[in-house]
Amino acid sequence: MTRGAETTLPQAWLSRGLLATTLWPVSLAFHALVSARRAAYRAGLLRSTRLPVPVIVVGNIFVGGTGKTPLTIWLVEELRRAGLVPGVVSRGYGAKNAAPVEVRPESSPDQVGDEPALIARRAKCPVVVGRRRADAALSLLAAHPEVNVIVSDDGLQHYALQRDVEIVLCDERGNGNGWLLPAGPLREPAGRPRDFTVFNAGHLPKGIPAQAVRMELIGGMAEPLSGTAGARPLHELGGQGVRIAAAAGIGNPSRFFAMLKRAGLDVEELPLPDHYDFADNPFAKIAADLILITEKDAVKCARIDTINNDPRIWVVPVTARIDRALAERIVEKCRGRPTA
Repeated sequence: MTRGAETTLPQAWLSRGLLATTLWPVSLAFHALVSARRAAYRAGLLRSTRLPVPVIVVGNIFVGGTGKTPLTIWLVEELRRAGLVPGVVSRGYGAKNAAPVEVRPESSPDQVGDEPALIARRAKCPVVVGRRRADAALSLLAAHPEVNVIVSDDGLQHYALQRDVEIVLCDERGNGNGWLLPAGPLREPAGRPRDFTVFNAGHLPKGIPAQAVRMELIGGMAEPLSGTAGARPLHELGGQGVRIAAAAGIGNPSRFFAMLKRAGLDVEELPLPDHYDFADNPFAKIAADLILITEKDAVKCARIDTINNDPRIWVVPVTARIDRALAERIVEKCRGRPTA
């Protein structure tokens, strides 16, 4: 996708304007393909794998980032709190290997993907990436037989892996204009079945089921990327004459900037493409006293000396806050799963 399309299409996807309407006939063909593929898996015409442990899929039908990584980390922690032993599988955006690879503390995000690297570090559970999530899950279970539940990160449309629980996540954009790609932002129809819907927004977005559960991302502290000083509350970072910039290479950078503004910070915004690789240092020419970045970007920046050694760069970790009743319902479904 070109840089122009990166901005033009997402804007068009929020309404049924001229561009979206022009692309609508193509979206009908895409809808037919999506429906046929799902039907083929249901009928057994396409092979899918049933694991010996419950599988929970966290995903979205809105293309791009909606906050799946914090939700996955929260879910792992809640499963562990309930006495289960979770593991995570993921495709790993940009991962170099098609075969399953376990994510370790020394793993490079270039090899395993930035989000799996962050999940492994924050959730402290086994994480395996692979092109086929079923193979990744089998590899994880072979290496960690103590694991008794698998969380598939961003695997909603990966029907080759059978699942027991599906969680669909959205943000303040809801379902956009409600059309499928390329006329709209949806990978699957808005009314596709699921077990739970979670919305990462202050208010229930239009078109989202009323029983959806709210997720709030909390990020009240910042810590230096280099680790040379202690963490500080966000509200203490501002002040008269302090120039603050904020950069985010995530699916929806505006969400990160809005969180900082709610903390009382006046920031210069630097939105970056999702999964930005930082091959070019975007901070070198920024005239700022402090630069705040996301935790997802930090796993890559920490490996680049010219960025890691820049004392202006601080990381803002976020934690998902969700009603624990959701976790209880998910655990109940997992424990009620028929034996494979």
